[in-house]
Amino acid sequence: MKILAIIASPRGMQGNTGRLLDEVISGVEAVGGETEILSLKTLNVQPCVACDVCHTTGICNINDDYELIKEKLLACDGFILASPNYIWSVSAQMKALFDRCNGLIHCMALEGKYAAMVETSGGGEDEEVLAYMSRFANTLGANSVGGIGSAIAGIRTFPNEEILFTKARSLGQELCQSITDKRVYAEQDGFRAEFKSRMSGLVDMMQEYWPFEREHWAKKLAS
Repeated sequence: MKILAIIASPRGMQGNTGRLLDEVISGVEAVGGETEILSLKTLNVQPCVACDVCHTTGICNINDDYELIKEKLLACDGFILASPNYIWSVSAQMKALFDRCNGLIHCMALEGKYAAMVETSGGGEDEEVLAYMSRFANTLGANSVGGIGSAIAGIRTFPNEEILFTKARSLGQELCQSITDKRVYAEQDGFRAEFKSRMSGLVDMMQEYWPFEREHWAKKLAS
């Protein structure tokens, strides 16, 4: 079972988000999951420039590390999104990646995969960022198994740390078990069904300009 963790902290695994992610990964590995960490600190992911080449070829025209990340997302069984809370949202590094995933979103290309979220903050408002990342995972077609978030109590330390880390390890185990069981998260099905209708309709409207997505949906709806 392959789990891909993408961390968007400018401090990589050395920051607060990395410390909490470590515990989630411990949970994954405790039940036999194989993890790979991609740190956006060390990867080059540029902002989307709206050139529209990906709509024709399925490949982004920007020469950076996005296509590498995309291929790993397509190949994994589940993934973890980890970001610090920057002004009630994800970091700029994570947002750049989200924007570049427009083709994956239009095709809901990660349907059948499972995702977990990790977030840390200086002063709270954690749920808002976790919910945003979960919704992003749903737009990719994936199931969100939940998330773990916390304000910090110092450098790489947290309030009620023992309880928090136990929950983080449990989240990693839940991610793996969900993949094994092919769990259904019925509360997310309605959103994904509505979003699938919206995306297939959008692609149909843009078919002259989005031939890659048009071909994808034609095959998907015919199967």
